[in-house]
Amino acid sequence: MKRSIRLADVAELAGVSLGTASNAFNRPDLVRPEVRELVEKAARKLGYSGPDPKGRLLMGGKANAIGVLPPGDMTVTHAMRSPFFRDFLQGVSEICDENNANVLMVSGTEDRKVWSIRNALVDGFILGHVEEVGLISVRNRKVPFVVMDMDAGPATRSVRIEARKGARLAAEHLLGLGHRQFAIVSVLRKPADPVWHPPNEPNRQLTAGYLLDQEKLLGYGDALETAGIPIGTVPVVEFHPATPFVEAGARALFDSATAATAFLVMSDVQAIAILAEAKRRKIKVPRDISVVGFDGVSTAAYTEPPLTTVAQPLFERGRVAARMLFDAGSPRHVCLPVELIVRSSTAARPSKVTARRA
Repeated sequence: MKRSIRLADVAELAGVSLGTASNAFNRPDLVRPEVRELVEKAARKLGYSGPDPKGRLLMGGKANAIGVLPPGDMTVTHAMRSPFFRDFLQGVSEICDENNANVLMVSGTEDRKVWSIRNALVDGFILGHVEEVGLISVRNRKVPFVVMDMDAGPATRSVRIEARKGARLAAEHLLGLGHRQFAIVSVLRKPADPVWHPPNEPNRQLTAGYLLDQEKLLGYGDALETAGIPIGTVPVVEFHPATPFVEAGARALFDSATAATAFLVMSDVQAIAILAEAKRRKIKVPRDISVVGFDGVSTAAYTEPPLTTVAQPLFERGRVAARMLFDAGSPRHVCLPVELIVRSSTAARPSKVTARRA
């Protein structure tokens, strides 16, 4: 078998030391132009394409890249289609540009994420969920990481939002408009059929809901129960925010919560699907129902009608997370504010409320 060409072979042919040959590829500013040309000419002659990136990392080098794992069981395709994730990645990318680094999207699916965490050529990770912290430890990756949407302890960098406050603002807004018949939409974190939780379901638990989802549910409950509406009496539908699951979830919502006039939705992507399904069924928004999303994605202002939403600073969230990886120092925790943006998808409760048919 033909032996693979090594950097030492290039150095020998060029008549330079191994260290000089290595600098010609990795730190060319330290090598005189005429010497660098000798090394490059020898490499071309031998068919040597450059040092193996993995080998460079093992020797203590830098990949100049950040790996980003999306929250939940999310493919790269789904992540890139998500307006939430696109807005977040723009913030990450801006900080990477300032530091001459790249962004590597890592699949969040169960069958790919473990391999990616073990093999991705990155200098740090932005993790969508705390469970990935264990994977990094198990794989012995000695790289910094930031966890999104939860405080993972004093030794861990984290970025989160005022989720409970934001959910409370959404519910208070609809209550102030006179609504008393609610339905809640939660995020199902894995691709699966929608999950329906009817009113007064004993021991109701979200299906593997993240801490973020639980905080939003608590926020809705804070406002509803203050108004005399026990949250246990409010139906909940969980569905995954990707095609075709998000469309199936919107259908399940209208099929099941036929008396609701006010929908509290934990993501804008789901809320946008609900607006589309309402239009298909000739249900007028906001005449017949009101919808409040959560996230403040850039596309929410251009839906039909424009979506009322609890906005989090998605761009800044990405910037903060990426900056934590580049900044030296002790781990820190940042909680970003949210605000209610009122648009045309919410209005006063209908004067006559009748149950809708599927």
